[in-house]
Amino acid sequence: MKMKKILSMLLVLALALSLMACKGKEESNGGKNNEKTSGGSVEGTMPTIDSLELGTDYTDIKADLEFLTHRTDIVDTRFQEYIAEFQKMYPNINITYEAITDYAEDVTIRLTTDDWGDICMIPTTVQKSELPGLFVSFGTLEGVGKNYDYLNNFAFEGNVYGIPSTVNAQGIVYNKKVFEEAGVTEIPKTPEEYLDALQKIKDNTDAIPMYTNFAAGWTMGAWDAYIGGSATGDPDFMNNVLVHSKNPFADRGDQTGPYAVYYTLYEAVVRGLIEDDPTTTDWEGCKGMINRGEIGTLVLGSWAVTQMQGAGPNADDIGYMPFPITVDGKQYASAGPDYCYGINVKSSDDEKIAAMLYVKWLTEKSNFAYDEGGIPIVKGAEYPPTLASFDGIKLVIDNPAPAGEETLFNEVNTESELGINMENTHVQRIVEAAMDKSETLNDIVNDWNQKWSDAQQKLNVQVK
Repeated sequence: MKMKKILSMLLVLALALSLMACKGKEESNGGKNNEKTSGGSVEGTMPTIDSLELGTDYTDIKADLEFLTHRTDIVDTRFQEYIAEFQKMYPNINITYEAITDYAEDVTIRLTTDDWGDICMIPTTVQKSELPGLFVSFGTLEGVGKNYDYLNNFAFEGNVYGIPSTVNAQGIVYNKKVFEEAGVTEIPKTPEEYLDALQKIKDNTDAIPMYTNFAAGWTMGAWDAYIGGSATGDPDFMNNVLVHSKNPFADRGDQTGPYAVYYTLYEAVVRGLIEDDPTTTDWEGCKGMINRGEIGTLVLGSWAVTQMQGAGPNADDIGYMPFPITVDGKQYASAGPDYCYGINVKSSDDEKIAAMLYVKWLTEKSNFAYDEGGIPIVKGAEYPPTLASFDGIKLVIDNPAPAGEETLFNEVNTESELGINMENTHVQRIVEAAMDKSETLNDIVNDWNQKWSDAQQKLNVQVK
């Protein structure tokens, strides 16, 4: 009997302490009740981004946040302006940005520790199955999806772990004046038309027709972004078709598909339509060069347009055109998220909530997407002026993989060691092979197809 009484007393004490802890957490969170639910919020857990009301909820919360960013160019300017505006709503949330040059590589390593910071731009090297162990859920796809689009990239098992900072339409940055001087009167719509335009630039101007940005490395990975919607017009290609395809990189014979994208790069190099020495390219320097008319084209996402416009006095000379592939008489452009915001699952509750408030503010109030020439993820938002030339071009948003195959593309992609949309060495291989004529493009894609097939076989993937 005495033992039962002791156990009963211990249970009562534990319950009392638990209630006190819950009360303390509620008070530390600015008096907000975490059990309020709205849309995708989960009762009894952290609030979700769709349940938060900026300027009303958690206005007394205190937190010091560390934010890892790849944007070395605006960390001391525009980001500081954002912080100042945000603190008008939340004066007790302090934010410190850490800008990292070799972002993807360095942050991938730092994510193996618990104390890397509070907010980061999630590297594409993160596998979907790793998301719950690294990042806070912003809410369910259904709940968060009521207000935001483009959430599939870092969604897993029905939850959203990454909020896109902006959305890019995939195309090519070009200098309008260079095109005019070269005699290019129409926007190219096929790989051969584009290569012909580059040849005219080489023949009739002093500009570099296509600047590869080879030396930067990460910029070469941009080519992968065109092999889906832009090259096929199919929203299922990336997450549903490619993973089950036999020889997906083979030449289709009609200037479409992944082969046509990489053919454009290979031929531009072989025909001498790039800089003399790709190993000496300068990422920061190229911005001023294209603004001054020293470069004709840059194959980069729409995020790059405002950077090129702001690099000199000739902003009006900078244009943006769809990638030159036509499918059955129509042009398409892949549209997808840029880097996505992620919140450290190991941060304190106050830091998580404060971080979610800042991410929501950046998404809905900062104007960041428009500042970058991108498409906001907020439903109903208008397209930016930089996409004026995309009138009549259908933007293709990748459909998610079917249930049970959410991680399949990443598994095949990793097992094959190609690293599509994850790294850049396979694209750099194309430039190197074309420069020294060590491999034909068919040699390269045959190797890729074999690696893809081997990965499919090892992972028991059904090939259709």
